[in-house]
Amino acid sequence: MSKACKIMGYHRDTFYEVRRAFQVGALVEQRRGPRNAHPNRVAPEIEEHILALSLEFSTYGAQRIANELRLREVNVSPSGVRGVWLRHDLETRYKRLMRLELHAQDDTVVLSEKQVELLERHSCEFRMRHVKANAPGERLNQDTFYWGTLKGVGKVYVQVVVDVFCSLAFAKVYTWKMPVTSADLLYERVLPFYDASG
Repeated sequence: MSKACKIMGYHRDTFYEVRRAFQVGALVEQRRGPRNAHPNRVAPEIEEHILALSLEFSTYGAQRIANELRLREVNVSPSGVRGVWLRHDLETRYKRLMRLELHAQDDTVVLSEKQVELLERHSCEFRMRHVKANAPGERLNQDTFYWGTLKGVGKVYVQVVVDVFCSLAFAKVYTWKMPVTSADLLYERVLPFYDASG
């Protein structure tokens, strides 16, 4: 037992404590840290106000959000605002802007011109978001993706074509990545489908 403790780097006293806890069935890892919310934590309704205002004014700092809330008769300190942001992983301006972008994608939200301008400045995906078409089949997006490696087959690629108007997608798997594969998908699946649909 002494040799085992020495190899594992444990003191013999620790071994006896662990053995005693094991024998009585109390060998459960104790939860560290506070068991309840901090007594000075911001109230849930104020937290909702902070999150809503952070969505509306994504580039405002903690002091400015606190001031804005004070004008709306909600009393909170800048450190309280920062604490809410930390709990929701929104402590940086960039993260708050990305939350605004996700919110705009999930819901039908009309963004203000200022919000659109800020999102376009900070997110290249948002900048390239609008590809418009007036009818199905008018405009298609095509791309090749590396899918992975299969044993006995090798590298596998997938060709994807998406209709911009209605998000209808076509896909086909290939074992090589050549220009002929993109033409093959168009001529074998995509164009016949649109021809048959009129």
